[in-house]
Amino acid sequence: MLTEPRKRTETWVKVLDQSKCIGCHACTTACKSENDVPLGVTRTYVKAVEVGVFPHVRRNFQVTRCNQCDNPPCVAACPTGAMYQRDDGIVDFDKSICIGCKACMAACPYDAIFINPDDHSAEKCNFCAHRLEVGLEPACVVVCPTEAILIGRLEDMNSPVTKTIHRQSVAVRSPDKGTRPKVYYKGAHQATLDPIAATRPSGDTFMWSEIQRGPNLAVSGHPADFHDSNLSTEAKLAYDVAHSAPWGWKVSLYTWTKGISAGAYLVPILLALLHRLPWSSPVVRFVGPVTSLVFLGITGILLIIDLKHPERFHLIFLKGRLQSWLVRGAWGLMLFGGVVTLDLVAAIFRARTFEELLAIPGIPLACLAALYTAFLFAQAKARDLWQNPLLPPHLVIQALLVGAAITLFGAAAANPLHVAYLDRIVSALAVINLAMVIGEATITHPTAKAHLASYEMTRGRFKWAFLAGILLNLLAIATPLVGMDLGVAALLCILPLEHAFVQAGQAVPLA
Repeated sequence: MLTEPRKRTETWVKVLDQSKCIGCHACTTACKSENDVPLGVTRTYVKAVEVGVFPHVRRNFQVTRCNQCDNPPCVAACPTGAMYQRDDGIVDFDKSICIGCKACMAACPYDAIFINPDDHSAEKCNFCAHRLEVGLEPACVVVCPTEAILIGRLEDMNSPVTKTIHRQSVAVRSPDKGTRPKVYYKGAHQATLDPIAATRPSGDTFMWSEIQRGPNLAVSGHPADFHDSNLSTEAKLAYDVAHSAPWGWKVSLYTWTKGISAGAYLVPILLALLHRLPWSSPVVRFVGPVTSLVFLGITGILLIIDLKHPERFHLIFLKGRLQSWLVRGAWGLMLFGGVVTLDLVAAIFRARTFEELLAIPGIPLACLAALYTAFLFAQAKARDLWQNPLLPPHLVIQALLVGAAITLFGAAAANPLHVAYLDRIVSALAVINLAMVIGEATITHPTAKAHLASYEMTRGRFKWAFLAGILLNLLAIATPLVGMDLGVAALLCILPLEHAFVQAGQAVPLA
């Protein structure tokens, strides 16, 4: 969900004239000096791409920064309002209420937001709003030697910026994302505007710097062995700055623990309602609720320690904005935990009627706990691999699979007579999960970015995690033939598959 544009009397816009840019990086250094930006991160930088085949080659530049969207996805994703849109249209930030969840980073289609390593809060270019308020131009505009950077009010018909936008050919980055950027590019080559159009150098260096590499870094361009019909430009990346993936292994792990929590409660309750397990079974009364609460607690811990400001976690509830699926999910998990706790208390006091009544809110809350991550990922508009309408039901299938494995182990200890059909349920769910995974990996992807993300997941950086998940999934299918011990494979297969999916979605460069 994107925010609705505010009504305003003036709108600040910027034009970057790449036909005048000489790649001097004066804007980068001026921005760092003006805003005390630490080493290792940038609010703005100049990317260079060489287009053509020797000897007919030209170096093209692109000034890269926040695009000041009129419909900013970072604002919608921010759980506390730390990212907000001013009345003049500038997207600004308030570090005092930033919890460091990195949802804004994941949501930004331009890789323009970063976590400041000194204060651990999110920041980006804000048009030097503090200078505009006192009648000064942004630092980058002042220092540009060729006047390649222009800023003005869109409503001022005499402004050079307005004349350029209305009378000349200009472009914006990623217009398909519906963000309505207010940073316009004049004379920019498509190989610079498209972050994956150029080929990455095969060596370890750009023209004058090392290529930053790492498991959580995304560099512009595409691998030399990646081919897509949408990429036809003869271009090679000459200089770029790598960007960090917002969410690492903790988020991959939390999707697994959250699925176990939802499934461990959901499967025994559903089996009891279908009269396949008696309500008096220890699996329904104790194994399911206790396992669910334990893994829900682990999920909460993972969510908190992944924050750059874990001491501000309470702001999700005190200042939470329901536009953010991070807030909706937090409330959903809390309500789900409350229902499971009441269910456990009812089981202890043998209040069977109350247990059955709790299933009415418990089942939809368990489903919400399993699938809300799909909507959180969907707020990351430029992560094309995550924009899959089948992701919510797939997450529910995963929760049912791991829940069935937990129920299988519990039933084996409580009443082995139930094992015979539970292992078949595990096998059937493993077949469905494998079919959905293979479908996601082999389907024709609508965009080059989705294609590249799928490539990274199945043949690139995360192929070993993906293959490990596939192997475990195949073993889980054989549970009825080999024995319930293979239920462990059903429990574990989701973890490497989710890790490959989550990380591959972030491995595609957006800048």
